[in-house]
Amino acid sequence: QVQLVESGGGSVQAGGSLKLSCAASGSTVSSYGIGWFRQAPGKERELVARLSWSGGSIYYVDSVKGRFTISRDNSKNTVTLQMNSLKPEDTAVYYCAARARSVIEYAYWGQGTQVTVSS
Repeated sequence: QVQLVESGGGSVQAGGSLKLSCAASGSTVSSYGIGWFRQAPGKERELVARLSWSGGSIYYVDSVKGRFTISRDNSKNTVTLQMNSLKPEDTAVYYCAARARSVIEYAYWGQGTQVTVSS
């Protein structure tokens, strides 16, 4: 069973950058598909980016394409979300989550990290 801990959130002005990290323990992150989700106040949680366990498939929601990059460092057992050109609408709590191979549901979740972008 994998445990996930996010870090790297904070407050930035519009146009700035942040790098979120999702550190895995208890298992190797390369055994799981990893997704970054976010939830803003009063809104539903949305999938922002995901990386397949093989690393061969990457998805981004349209609103972040060209600005966010998901990547994995197997040596550090982490998955990062590089966020550039941040906008106020990116403000949310960001969560990383893991799902086992051939499983649709993300069963393992981190505690979340707050990202606040001011205009």
